[in-house]
Amino acid sequence: MKDIKRVILKLSGEALAEKEKGGYNDTLIVEIAKQVKEIVEKGIDVGVVIGGGNYWRGRSNDNIDRPKADQIGMLATIMNCIYVSELFRSEGIQTDIYTPFMCGSMTELFSKDKANASFAAGKVVFFAGGTGHPYFSTDTGIVLRAIEMDADAILLAKSIDGIYDSDPAVNPAAKKYDEISIQEVVEKQLGVIDMTASVMCMENKMPLMVFGLDEKNSIVNAMTGKFQGTVVTVE
Repeated sequence: MKDIKRVILKLSGEALAEKEKGGYNDTLIVEIAKQVKEIVEKGIDVGVVIGGGNYWRGRSNDNIDRPKADQIGMLATIMNCIYVSELFRSEGIQTDIYTPFMCGSMTELFSKDKANASFAAGKVVFFAGGTGHPYFSTDTGIVLRAIEMDADAILLAKSIDGIYDSDPAVNPAAKKYDEISIQEVVEKQLGVIDMTASVMCMENKMPLMVFGLDEKNSIVNAMTGKFQGTVVTVE
């Protein structure tokens, strides 16, 4: 992979919650903040997208209209970004939060120029609220922002340490890929990101780095040649 100057980091909302308690795992979030700060101090721009699964899994509720369920999910991602950005600030990191729709004074309305100005000021930029439209997942939102902001790669911090040919929780003999093409991901339906997001990565040549959030220094390792996850290539 070419020299990386800008990345978009995707964090799972569910992974940031206290297991079996809800709320937030502040210890984990502060550890993430410290790693991100180390990366930013190396001159790499870092954008962050956070899922909303710790608050809302709207697709599992058939009693609510899908657009309304997706809107609730968008608001969940905004709450997560506000909370996490404040913990980042407690670690001395300057942050800005951008959303695709107005949220009063809580966030800034997204534009590429404003987000680039935030990056130029050395800030970590949070992209909240997904695409602003229903029927698009957070996966699609992160790929869209990565493409718009000319990122060099997407970092997917997940609950497992990479991409496997089958579910390792079910199949102990599952094979982990060190590297795999986005075409193979689509053809084998490995479910790393949803199909719409996968096709966008393929068409716009946006590589992915998939790794375990629980691995010590996993985010820093992805940027310093000690990567132990799976690289998704797009060439």
